[in-house]
Amino acid sequence: MSRERGPTAAISAPGRVTTRRWNDPRAPGEGTRVLVCRYRPRGIRRGEEGWDEWCKELGPSPQLHAAAYGKGQAPIGWGEYRRRYLSEIADPPASFFVEALRARIAAGEDVALLCSSACEDEAACHRSLLAALVRGAR
Repeated sequence: MSRERGPTAAISAPGRVTTRRWNDPRAPGEGTRVLVCRYRPRGIRRGEEGWDEWCKELGPSPQLHAAAYGKGQAPIGWGEYRRRYLSEIADPPASFFVEALRARIAAGEDVALLCSSACEDEAACHRSLLAALVRGAR
């Protein structure tokens, strides 16, 4: 049995982070599918989910979710949503889960961050903010 030696032996390539909707078909090589919505999608029986893990702590808070959709108020814009979401996940318990995802990616795990089936604009979705944060962008 041969073993690698030298500087390349301890180097592992970081994993990839992708973003998708929870109902998108699983893509080859996509890795672990993590649902990052505050609310579990309705009408999906346990055991028939299209995701491997659910981390509701990485979804927007109920208050931010309501503000984004204009429930009881005028809907907030993307800039305000972005500011508030990043503030929410900077503190525990969400910050713990962000760091855990970073560690998994650094260890070489591929992860797909999944959001709502209704969330069609990835550029205006918390999953894109979370993906950038997990990749190391601030």
